[in-house]
Amino acid sequence: MICIAYIEKRSENLSKKDHELAAEKKFLRVLNGASEKTPPFWLMRQAGRYLPEYRAIREKTGTFLDLCYSPEMSTEVTLQPIRRFGMDAAILFADILLVPDGLGQKVEFGVGEGPVLEPVRDARALAALDQKNIDAKIGSVYETVARLSKALPPETALIGFAGAPWTVATYMVEGKRSRDFAEAKKWAYTAPDEFQYLINILVDATIHYLGRQIEAGAEAIQLFDTWAGTLPETEFRKWCIEPTRQIIDSLRAKYPGVPMIGFPRGAGVLLKEFVEETKVDCVSLDTAVPLEWARDIIQPLCAVQGNLDPLMLVAGGEALKTATLRILETLSAGPFVFNLGHGIIPQTPPEHVGELADIIGSWGN
Repeated sequence: MICIAYIEKRSENLSKKDHELAAEKKFLRVLNGASEKTPPFWLMRQAGRYLPEYRAIREKTGTFLDLCYSPEMSTEVTLQPIRRFGMDAAILFADILLVPDGLGQKVEFGVGEGPVLEPVRDARALAALDQKNIDAKIGSVYETVARLSKALPPETALIGFAGAPWTVATYMVEGKRSRDFAEAKKWAYTAPDEFQYLINILVDATIHYLGRQIEAGAEAIQLFDTWAGTLPETEFRKWCIEPTRQIIDSLRAKYPGVPMIGFPRGAGVLLKEFVEETKVDCVSLDTAVPLEWARDIIQPLCAVQGNLDPLMLVAGGEALKTATLRILETLSAGPFVFNLGHGIIPQTPPEHVGELADIIGSWGN
């Protein structure tokens, strides 16, 4: 595990030169408001099961969490898509459920299955969550970040990430993936003070976790609120916008100059309010966001990232080319990062990702 004292010293020594060098990276320039003739790109879940080299690594590890907590292995799988496709940014290989694991909740990933957690649904379970020793469980992630900051090509930015509190809370309360989030919503509606306590724990833990990633070398941060769109309007403001705002405000005060990306998937028209209230530097667009609306309403407020349907990567060919060019034509005149509207799915042919990289790389040339 990387020495915490080293990380603290590195944080103190982030110099003006460090920021100037980082600003030379295309991805970071866009997050700071620049428009690029050929937009930068990276893909959510770009390190994963669609790559044969990832599957080869996965077979050598025990559980999925073992892979996340192995600096050597997680560094390798983070670098794999960069070697193949030359993305402008790499995202740390980890999982949004490392924070609950670090808090002491039992988290497991079965082979070929989704996550299974011991549910947190009452005050007694809340009291058992321990923020004091979170680094003892998940501190190896910071070593992975430090390794990546040295191993990546000089033009490639490094993204750290975490799950946003509402999305992480749904897994913690439901104990697994859910379609209706009945247990989480019931607790939030019937005992809002208790649920707020859980959100507060996650806000504090996420600030700490992301701060350590920045200190270890992460150059930008993305908060994934995958299930934000399941919330009604009032609750969206309370459980999505407000916790995200708190996290961003705290990180920005301590680490000025590190761009923040939000991804409130399914936010719809509330996306504008999310951007205005959280003051993210960039917002990731899901596949349902209309491109012209994003260009006219959202892009004047911050950089936008997205939003190709992941199934277009499975289809490939003319469908992929047509959809990609439409996104580029609509959004590339402003600050824009090409990405998917959600993560790559396992059945994606790697050669289709190569096709996408070629289309983007040829744009503007």
